[in-house]
Amino acid sequence: MQAYTETRQADSADEIWLLQHPPVFTQGLNGKPEHILNKGNIPVVEIDRGGQVTYHGPGQLVVYCLLDLKRRKLGVRQVVSALENTVIDYLADQGVVASARKDAPGVYVDGAKISALGLRVKRGCCYHGLSLNVDMDMSPFKQINPCGYEGLAVTQLKDLSVEHDINDVMKGILPRLIQQLSIDSYTMVKTVDSLNTGVR
Repeated sequence: MQAYTETRQADSADEIWLLQHPPVFTQGLNGKPEHILNKGNIPVVEIDRGGQVTYHGPGQLVVYCLLDLKRRKLGVRQVVSALENTVIDYLADQGVVASARKDAPGVYVDGAKISALGLRVKRGCCYHGLSLNVDMDMSPFKQINPCGYEGLAVTQLKDLSVEHDINDVMKGILPRLIQQLSIDSYTMVKTVDSLNTGVR
């Protein structure tokens, strides 16, 4: 993401990456080490998005948006809202009522966070994006203060009786995000496997 953003030109395609990560804690630019309570054997990676610490692992869908904000005439708040609304709309179709919070970006169900969000803007372009908990080992979240909030509850689709395969979730999220971002058309350009997909 960093390399693409650093080298992209005015006509470079915007890209959306959908994937899973191996177990990892990521610490944002404003992250405070004290929010990592016990890293155990999970690596901690300092990254250049906003926000504090979160956990990524198998069973969690990660969506990275590499967008030329100037070309699309988008502000950061618009992209954040598009990401949040994508998840909220998807959950609504699964019978789950979710909402966003102005004071803490992300998506929440009954006060529990189901989707974390963080962006970085550089050279008028953004990267990073959101994560959506689908069907994963949630115990590592107990080793941190998620997103810097002590005692913040986290949840996932499986715990909300939404028994969808992560590939099905990916197929449900992508068209909603494309619509939220007002992208007229896109082309699938790379599929490493069923869980690592890129579009432009």
